[in-house]
Amino acid sequence: MTTIEQQAPAVVERLVQVLNDGAIAVLAGIGHDTGLFEALATLPPASSQQIADAAGLDERYVREWLGGVVTAGLVDFDAETGEYALCEEHAPFLTGPSADNFARTLRYIGLMGQVLPLVVERFRTGGGLGYEDYPRFVEIQAEDSRAVNDGSLVDTIVPLTGLVERLESGIDVADVGCGAGHAINLMAREFPRSRFCGYDFSAEAIAAARAEAQEWGLPNAVFVECDIARDVDAGSYDLVTAFDAIHDQAHPATVLANIHRALRPGGTFLMVDINASSRLERNVDLPWASFLYGISLVHCMSVSLGQGGDGLGTAWGVELAEQMLREAGFSEVVRHDIEADPFNAYFVARS
Repeated sequence: MTTIEQQAPAVVERLVQVLNDGAIAVLAGIGHDTGLFEALATLPPASSQQIADAAGLDERYVREWLGGVVTAGLVDFDAETGEYALCEEHAPFLTGPSADNFARTLRYIGLMGQVLPLVVERFRTGGGLGYEDYPRFVEIQAEDSRAVNDGSLVDTIVPLTGLVERLESGIDVADVGCGAGHAINLMAREFPRSRFCGYDFSAEAIAAARAEAQEWGLPNAVFVECDIARDVDAGSYDLVTAFDAIHDQAHPATVLANIHRALRPGGTFLMVDINASSRLERNVDLPWASFLYGISLVHCMSVSLGQGGDGLGTAWGVELAEQMLREAGFSEVVRHDIEADPFNAYFVARS
């Protein structure tokens, strides 16, 4: 028997598992978007009709969805009563606003499938996609990052900069690639004497950021729609932040150099980006490595190439990240890991 023949059964078994797990990811995303997991969490064991009524949904669709999540082991089913119940030990990871809710993150799988035909075509033609090709990306990314920031930004992440006392007294802060602006708004609310400005070239994201700032009554938070790869005002900020924004820039080295230029002497840059290695062989044992390369292929690398950019990719890695920070002019670079966010590395760089 050849080596390939010996390996084939294991490969087939693995691929069947992937097929099944991919479907489960889609089902979990549906459960989050429709509120079905939340409804199940509030109900005693219930029929499909009762669950559908609680969520305000069509029973036939709900019943079919229940079949999928029951066979996935996420929901219990009593064949005698015909009732369903959310597994108690699974509830914290499928419901609620915290970073533990993995159903929210699994929606990226559906997003990847949505743009797959466009990505396949780029394999043949080169180039990349535009942000407009991802109609739900801003929403999904904002909700995912919101969970981490709500739980950790003020108490754990900001203190890494060593600037809490200065923020309380009042300094100038910019957030590069701010997206929907939740991080800026959280900081602006916590440190009312400081002044915050968020930059992003997505009109949709900037509109969401401004709406939240207005709702919260934050006169110290402003948002600007612009391309931060262009020149910035030199020496304008004491602190600049970037949350998972550098790796998908068209020209990340230019952006990092502009950030260094925007800081006042002795200023601080807090860069949050993907916690992976720049070397493929070191990512083999990373549990979510395939997801990183997959989401890079269908989004992060592609949107950079779509702007005529470098296509750095999601898994650019901590080694290259530190190298590029130093090449941008930062003399001191320290990397931190936080337990609440294993997907990201936290770099604190000084000008």
